[in-house]
Amino acid sequence: MLVQPNLYYQLGALGHMNTRLKEIKNFTDIDILFLGSSHAYRGFDPRVFKSAGLSTFNLGSSSQTPIQTRLLLKRYLIQLAPKLIIYETTPGAFPADGVESALDIIANDKNDIYSLLMTLKLNHIRIYNNFVYGVMRDLFGLNDSYKEPLNKNSDTYITGGYVEKEMRHYKVKSHKNRTWSFNDNQLSEFEAIVTMIRDANIDLILVQAPVTPSLYSSFQDNISFDSTMSGYSTYYNFNEILQLDDSFHFFDSNHLNQNGVDVFNNKLIDVLQESQRL
Repeated sequence: MLVQPNLYYQLGALGHMNTRLKEIKNFTDIDILFLGSSHAYRGFDPRVFKSAGLSTFNLGSSSQTPIQTRLLLKRYLIQLAPKLIIYETTPGAFPADGVESALDIIANDKNDIYSLLMTLKLNHIRIYNNFVYGVMRDLFGLNDSYKEPLNKNSDTYITGGYVEKEMRHYKVKSHKNRTWSFNDNQLSEFEAIVTMIRDANIDLILVQAPVTPSLYSSFQDNISFDSTMSGYSTYYNFNEILQLDDSFHFFDSNHLNQNGVDVFNNKLIDVLQESQRL
């Protein structure tokens, strides 16, 4: 890891993105591709879907916003050739600036024209510096020998892009009332993603993964967000579909523990089968 005032370059940062993007070359012609932020890579377990006879890959990453989602699709969609894309559209991705996720991808994937275009779009000094530094490291092969540990702190990487957290239980806290908002650049990128997937003749389902009921109920405009998402494609908000417990099913206010992941994934499979999307 290299940290300077305007340079933060970390191989193997949170979320095992380095391992995920090295493993991705082994996957093609899959049934389901998962996209999104940590709600995706901590929320969709390929082992559960494999038990239902489905091949999957989880291309989620930490704080991933639509800007990074579109970049990753441009790099990997043709190779993965999924029959179905499930895009976890957490409302928190839309107001975000995308800097954290951009730094993660620049450090942990090979840089190309798509990295450059992302850098120019975000127009942030840290991203410019990291992009130049990352290109130099790529040019001289300085990252080639790096191997990320599969077990880090309380996280374990599972083949197929999932990160399993050791069992923990969230201690319920109160949350201040708040509202969702949209960054125009992120919404524009999101619309471009929907168009790209449609043009590729790939089925798309938008999903909001569960957060703790206490956190979800603190937002005042969930119905408005659901209405917006439903206007783009088939959309399921599992905060409304499932009744989960803050402590038993979550390890923090935003993320399911393995108890919750199993319930969520099996219910999602049921929903997909009932709607004949599989």
